[in-house]
Amino acid sequence: MLRPRIIPCLLVHDRGLVKTVKFGNPKYVGDPINAVRIFNEKEVDELMVLDIDASVERREPDYRMIQNLAAECRMPLCYGGGVKTVEQARRIFGLGVEKIAISSAAVENIDIIPKIAEVVGTQSVIVVLDVKKKLLSGYEVYIKNGKKKTGLDPIKFAKELQDLGVGEIVVNSIDNDGMMSGYDLKLIDKIRQNITIPMTVLGGAGSLDDIEQVIDIHKIIGVSAGSLFVFKGVYKAVLINYPDKAEKEAIVTGFYLK
Repeated sequence: MLRPRIIPCLLVHDRGLVKTVKFGNPKYVGDPINAVRIFNEKEVDELMVLDIDASVERREPDYRMIQNLAAECRMPLCYGGGVKTVEQARRIFGLGVEKIAISSAAVENIDIIPKIAEVVGTQSVIVVLDVKKKLLSGYEVYIKNGKKKTGLDPIKFAKELQDLGVGEIVVNSIDNDGMMSGYDLKLIDKIRQNITIPMTVLGGAGSLDDIEQVIDIHKIIGVSAGSLFVFKGVYKAVLINYPDKAEKEAIVTGFYLK
């Protein structure tokens, strides 16, 4: 039976684990491998690791880092960052990664999606849509770690990606990234109403209540967070955390334990 997923998202910058605010000012918060080990103990549903440098620097994925992460990870692992060819996807998949996320390549060479899906399977191809509000109304997809406009409407593009064989869409709000003030529920609702494939949302979670709210509205959905699972308290002390079994069960069944 399908259930909602609660997914920590780790951002890698200069081979370290960082957190950003609106895709800027990366703050070092630790070593990615150590974070994976802690999340193993906490029995997380799934883990997403995004190398935020690779596409911007137009370099290959860091295969050694990916191999080390996959070797440590005891939960399904999704990796994204710098993936733009079938050969890269095949190599990463061979290292033990269950899902491969692409972002810039989905915009710059959309035909690569069915080709990668043919090699690793539709269910393993994820597209991350980094989305920002437009000045007057609506939303726009950005690439290159939020540095480049694409002119694409995320709702229309998500439907197009679904038709091409993408297994899952990750909707990442640039405006809400690191703000810990809640998800962009309007954006989530607009895209959820227009696609039927699995969807994960990212950007803005400040509490377990925020996660519960999304699950309560949309039921079977992936809810991801970065700051919430690496910071603790009003002073944002670095502390890897995740809801325990009782808290998680309460969230996914609609009854959060206060």
